[in-house]
Amino acid sequence: MMCIGLKVMAQDQWVIKSSLLSNPDTVLVFKPKAYNDYQRLPLVFLLHGYSEDFKQWSRTVNLQKLADEFNFIIVTPDGFATYYINSLVDKYPKYEDFFFKELVPKIHGLYKIDSDNIFISGLSMGGYGALRYFINHQDYFNTAGSTSGALEINFSNFQRVSQLFWKSNRMTNDLIKHIGNPKKVNWNSYSITALVKQKKFNKQFIFDCGVNDVLYSNSLALKSLVDKLKIPATFISQPGGHNSDYWNKSIIYHFVYFRQHLK
Repeated sequence: MMCIGLKVMAQDQWVIKSSLLSNPDTVLVFKPKAYNDYQRLPLVFLLHGYSEDFKQWSRTVNLQKLADEFNFIIVTPDGFATYYINSLVDKYPKYEDFFFKELVPKIHGLYKIDSDNIFISGLSMGGYGALRYFINHQDYFNTAGSTSGALEINFSNFQRVSQLFWKSNRMTNDLIKHIGNPKKVNWNSYSITALVKQKKFNKQFIFDCGVNDVLYSNSLALKSLVDKLKIPATFISQPGGHNSDYWNKSIIYHFVYFRQHLK
């Protein structure tokens, strides 16, 4: 792993070259103004959506203001179009391995992190990645969130969404590169509802979705499951679509939730 450090105003920016990725990963880190070398602070990872990059969250909401208000360190990596998983088809990318074997140790090595209070959230594809990581790495995270999450990995649904936003099958074509042909691989086994069942998951977290969102049914499926299994999850259903206006408001609920769950 090779890192090139650049300081951009109140942010730290890192470009990480990794043998686990085909392209360098750019990461933004927002530290609160009160950050010092003596106090360990909570950490929040924010994961972006499909077709976006590490700058999506900083374009959507004032991350420096959030870092200052909540006294959290905020990290926004580039997840490309990986769905934050390890490719089962090609050698690259192994994104989940990169995240936990290279990015996480780097962040802990460079910043004063309160290891009891590490959180993760994301929007759309990033909402999937955030809950996937929380379920698969429960000992690392305090809790997690998802906003407008693409939580159900379903070929026909994703193809419909892809046609709606891009007038093409680019979304499902990218997932085929990572998961494989849906005629040969059970895509649904990657869904958050499937992972919850597989891992016998029973930890608290927050998720939300706008009622006008094309992915609203994904959150309703998860809501139905957590209610059935009596998982202590908080679900927020409110007006809104799959857009930045919604995420600018919805992510605040996650930070409030994370603050309420500080250990």
